[in-house]
Amino acid sequence: MGSTTLKGCGTALATPFRGDGSLDEAAFRRLLRHQIEGGVHFLVPCGTTGESPTLTHEETLRVVEMTVAEARPKGIGVWAGAGGNNTAKVIELAKEYEGLKVDGILSVAPYYNKPTQEGLYQHFRAIAEATRLPIIVYNVQGRTGVNVETSTLTRLAAIDNIVAVKEASGNITQMAEVCNAMPPGFSVLSGDDAITLPLFALGGVGIISVCSNEAPAEMAALCNAGLRGDFAEARRIHRRLLPLMQINFIESNPVPVKAALAMMGLIEENYRLPLVPMKPENKAKLKAVLESVGLTAYATQ
Repeated sequence: MGSTTLKGCGTALATPFRGDGSLDEAAFRRLLRHQIEGGVHFLVPCGTTGESPTLTHEETLRVVEMTVAEARPKGIGVWAGAGGNNTAKVIELAKEYEGLKVDGILSVAPYYNKPTQEGLYQHFRAIAEATRLPIIVYNVQGRTGVNVETSTLTRLAAIDNIVAVKEASGNITQMAEVCNAMPPGFSVLSGDDAITLPLFALGGVGIISVCSNEAPAEMAALCNAGLRGDFAEARRIHRRLLPLMQINFIESNPVPVKAALAMMGLIEENYRLPLVPMKPENKAKLKAVLESVGLTAYATQ
């Protein structure tokens, strides 16, 4: 495993599009600078929050390239999304990322084809053997249909360049088991904003966050408080942001967070099918939450 533990707040970046459906590079740079100025610890482009299934191969590489260009001079890590249910294609993408100088990859468990636990182990092992990049295993059963069990993750953690897990099972008992079972230096990261605070109490060290798209400074501060054991401060920030953490999933992610970023003046509100704009009544609820936490005051630079 790597000598430096991955920790803190990493943002699962949204990908802005123009009205004609093309990649909006100017808006993406604004979003990146919003993150960097907010003090996030690392960035995660081209994950599922970034609508990775609908990005072309060229767009994927461009988004990662732009993220590295903005983040590296500031000393901020970049962990690019490289997951899927075709192991060979994941390996190809990971090898291309090596040339873009990313710090590592976030690799979601294979979805739809529902591999066994042995299949999951062999999938991640094959990726790890094919790339020199460190790997975060992303466990999100609600989207993939398969759970990476703690016993499987323990086997994976013994592989040198599998260094972390993004735990989004929603099962707090499993998260406690993972924190207990992982070796020193292996990072347990939350995949759910609302569980960031309790995961710190269990021994986790951070979050790959949707909420930090909108509130990078606040989520970074929550993580900094959690890392130093200041749970009173972490709880204060958590309670303020909890309505935002919840409203971000009133419809399928990343629809609400992109709508919020548009309300904040950072991006245009455009999606690619099969995602569509929010229902008007839900958008009104989102706007009210943004106003309640003071985020509509953010302005485009």
